[in-house]
Amino acid sequence: MRLDEIKAAVVTGGASGLGEATARMLAAGGVKVALFDLDQAKGEALAAEIGGIFCAVDVTDEASMVAGFAAARAAHGPERLLVACAGIAPGAKTTAKGAPHPMGLFEKAIAINLTGAFRAMAHAATGMAALDPVGENAERGVMIATASVAAFDGQIGQAAYSASKAGLVGLTLPVARDLAPLGIRVMTIAPGLFETPMLKGLPQEVQDSLGRQTPFPSRLGRPSEYAAMVRSIIENPMLNGETIRLDGAIRLAPR
Repeated sequence: MRLDEIKAAVVTGGASGLGEATARMLAAGGVKVALFDLDQAKGEALAAEIGGIFCAVDVTDEASMVAGFAAARAAHGPERLLVACAGIAPGAKTTAKGAPHPMGLFEKAIAINLTGAFRAMAHAATGMAALDPVGENAERGVMIATASVAAFDGQIGQAAYSASKAGLVGLTLPVARDLAPLGIRVMTIAPGLFETPMLKGLPQEVQDSLGRQTPFPSRLGRPSEYAAMVRSIIENPMLNGETIRLDGAIRLAPR
């Protein structure tokens, strides 16, 4: 599918980090982008800059998601692309200092990272299914989730985070198979160590040290490189039902 066939897209977690880079790439290609996020100040500023729309959406809340899609479609028309980037990265051991892992923290990670992404996918797929197919492959849309290499080699303290991201890896193929008869492709990207707001908040020497753990290139990944992978998936119709590690060959150590 070409960018000029997409016309409109939804990016969850679109106000910063990987979502922001994706929104900028899409807008530069002529796509109208709806940013689903809770950071209103950043979201509205970015939307104004790229000619998109900001929708205050809590991915854990069904009514909020419904309202977000309604607003996005009213402004831009039906979306043919969803990129789900909204997520959190909590850290806690299974047991520590005589106390079990906080269950509320575990449930929050699942609610945002996994259930929230699937909620967006289910709503986007329902909208895409009603569209006319486009292009030589008769595609109706593309959906891309954002996992993490922690889905495969999670570190100490990443039980909740890794479980939520592994869930995205696990649903990629069955959702792709669900939607194949409709001409909707489904992919997941599993980034390694990237320059996200979480990592950018660390001291520079810590960022440099983390970057050196990546075999090649020995640096943190750039959000623009994630966005480039999104574009590659959009434009290659044979990419479907798979998770792509975007990680410079890193494999996370236990800590």
